[in-house]
Amino acid sequence: MVVKLPNRVYIYGVEGGFPVLFDVDGRGSDIFPTVYALWKVPGILPAFVLKGGEVSRFILGGADLMFPGISIPPEGFPSFLAGQPWAVLVPGNAAPIAVGMTLMSSAEALKAGLRGKALRIMHYYRDLLWEFAENRFVPNVGFLEDIVIEDPAISKMSDDHGDNSDDAPHFVTDENDQQLDIPDVNAENDNGVSVHDDSVNEESTEMVTHMTRLNVTENASAEDHNDLKEHQMLSTEEVDTLLDKCLLQALHTTVKDKDLPMPGSTLWSNHVLACRPPSVTLDIKKSSHKKLSKWLQSRSSAGLIAVKEDKYKKEIILLSVNRAHPDYTSFKPEKRIPESFDQKPDSSTSDAHQTKAQLEVAEIYKSSAHVNPIFASVGADNGKYYTAPEATDIVFRYIEKENLVKPIDKAKVVMDAALCDALYKGAIKKGTAYPTEIHKKDLGATFLNRMQAHHRISRGVESAIRKGAIRNLQIVTERRQGNKKVTRVSGLESFLMDADSLASELQKKFACSTSVAELPGKKGYEVLVQGGVIDDLAKHLMDHYGVPKRYIEVLDKTKK
Repeated sequence: MVVKLPNRVYIYGVEGGFPVLFDVDGRGSDIFPTVYALWKVPGILPAFVLKGGEVSRFILGGADLMFPGISIPPEGFPSFLAGQPWAVLVPGNAAPIAVGMTLMSSAEALKAGLRGKALRIMHYYRDLLWEFAENRFVPNVGFLEDIVIEDPAISKMSDDHGDNSDDAPHFVTDENDQQLDIPDVNAENDNGVSVHDDSVNEESTEMVTHMTRLNVTENASAEDHNDLKEHQMLSTEEVDTLLDKCLLQALHTTVKDKDLPMPGSTLWSNHVLACRPPSVTLDIKKSSHKKLSKWLQSRSSAGLIAVKEDKYKKEIILLSVNRAHPDYTSFKPEKRIPESFDQKPDSSTSDAHQTKAQLEVAEIYKSSAHVNPIFASVGADNGKYYTAPEATDIVFRYIEKENLVKPIDKAKVVMDAALCDALYKGAIKKGTAYPTEIHKKDLGATFLNRMQAHHRISRGVESAIRKGAIRNLQIVTERRQGNKKVTRVSGLESFLMDADSLASELQKKFACSTSVAELPGKKGYEVLVQGGVIDDLAKHLMDHYGVPKRYIEVLDKTKK
């Protein structure tokens, strides 16, 4: 049975039964199963589990699914791409309540801090498509009028139903690897809607056959789940050891100096979790540290890394890695491919990554008059450029040479005259006493602040070293004569970009006029693009020129 609606939506169903599939635009490119189909064949789509039944009120009210409303499993999200169909589950209820399309990939979601929209909801329980069915029903008594809650029948499951019984429930596995069921309840819920209908049983076999042929999405079968190894149960000491091992593996294999500073959440999600052994759940709450920030601060106190806490974002930031630390040098990384958070990228994504690799931005440091004595003491070249970890290593070498670690508190350093002058001379107000000791976690950042900051930009064979911090690339949209929008981009020279070449490229990409003008009173040029293309332009510079997002400033003056 095929029905075409006035809004071009095609509905495919079983004759005299309920809708099975729907085509959003009638072109055959976006076909989704209905909730009726998911209730009969629950394993055909992967599913996000909500944090609780209360969140379902928003979904049933027509809202899209936001990442803050999703329960994150201990092992993290599985990999997914944008534009894929996913179902939505309520915890404790195996029957999906909605189906939608992912709006970003798993990697993009992690970069966004798991904020924003996860799914564009295409269809949900009690919408018009659900009501379109002649014999509409609900799968269990947990489906109420305006909310879906835990299925009470799950807690009352009998342990003695046989494999060949006709009354055996249909099992699915949720994201927490709990076995749930959809029991055959011949009853009515409080709304008078049939929970299960005999006519539906007659159609289900035929519907399941067609659904398996359609291959709506590639998903692991029940047999695949049975083949997975059980997660190992680890003690607190074993979790602590595994955390440190995964961190060292990540620092050796995936954490690059050019990516620093890095938010602690990114380090955990993209790097540490990816280095855990197969079939092992790594949960920071089961360690002695309990929190990610406390664990990273303990590693910072040991001198392996340097971190600081961002008081505005309330997040810990990884500043540098001490690659000369004994723990780092003695660790032998395993030669294996870390877990990927993305599936195979398409050709366009692959091209973008290749383009990004052409640009390298590195913050480097040079010795100054303040720290020259420290460099001379350890025999380091004060005319050389150093990365943050290399510079931090120099001050730690000095501490080791002069034996300045506090005996009763290994996390602190007792400063001698040379180190105190290097860190604080000229920075302390007159009349204020100089500090006598410093915590190891603060030492690296303080030492770097006393050096000369530089940055190195490399693109292919072209490279440049400039003094000071790197200037941000600025994109501004404003209105000009005739109330027309124009977008200006400047600061191209900082990233070795040619203004004329970019203007010609943007003219073709946005099908608009562009021009190049010299910046008044400044060295450099800006590119002017007709139209308000501020977001698309920023994305183009990141994807095709590899400009890191943190170095792009955008300002839309057309918004009031």
